[in-house]
Amino acid sequence: RQGPQPILALVRTLGIDDLNACASRLRGWHKAGVATPLMLTTVDFERSLDAFPIEYGEILASHQVLHGRDPFDGLRIRPEDLRRACEVQAKSHLEDYIEAAGRLSDIEALVRDSAPGFVALLRNLARLEKSAADAPASVGEFAHRRIGLDRHVVDDLIAFGEDDTFAAVDALRLFPDYLKNLERLAAFVDEWRPS
Repeated sequence: RQGPQPILALVRTLGIDDLNACASRLRGWHKAGVATPLMLTTVDFERSLDAFPIEYGEILASHQVLHGRDPFDGLRIRPEDLRRACEVQAKSHLEDYIEAAGRLSDIEALVRDSAPGFVALLRNLARLEKSAADAPASVGEFAHRRIGLDRHVVDDLIAFGEDDTFAAVDALRLFPDYLKNLERLAAFVDEWRPS
C-alpha cells in the first residue's frame, strides 16, 4: 500500500530551532498519517533543481499548494538535467540486479522495490517528450509506442504501485522480461536528445 503523500515545506529561513520544533511534532504527524515534510528554503530548492530533476520534476508536475502563493510558478527542469538523471536511474536498476547475485528472494524484492522508480522514470521521459503521463494507461501507452517496451511488462510494473494489485503479479516470472525492457529503456535514455 502507498504511504502518506510526501510534503515539501518551503521556508524563508531554516535553522536548528526550526528543525527542533519540527522534530517535536514528528510523533504526532506520524500518528495522524502525515509524512515527515521535506523542509527547504526557497533558494535552496531553486538552486538544486539540476541536482534532483526527477524528484523535483515530480513535485513541479503534481504539486498542490496548501498555503500561500505557488512557489513553483515559473520554475522549470532543464531537459538535459532530467535526461542525465533518467540515464543514471535506468542504469542503476541494472546494477541492482548484479547486487542480487541470482538469489531468487533478492530478485523478487528487486522487481517489487524498483517498480515505482521504473514507472516514475517512464513518466519523466514522457514529460521530456511533452506526452501525457498522468494516468497509468498513458504511461504504458507511451512506453510501448515511443520506447518499444512490452506493454504487459509495463502494466505489471504499474500494478506493483497500486493497492493490493501487486499480489496478482509474479515478480520472479516477470523478471526476465523486466530485465530486457530495462536494457531497452537504458539504451533509449542514453540516445535521447531534445528535438
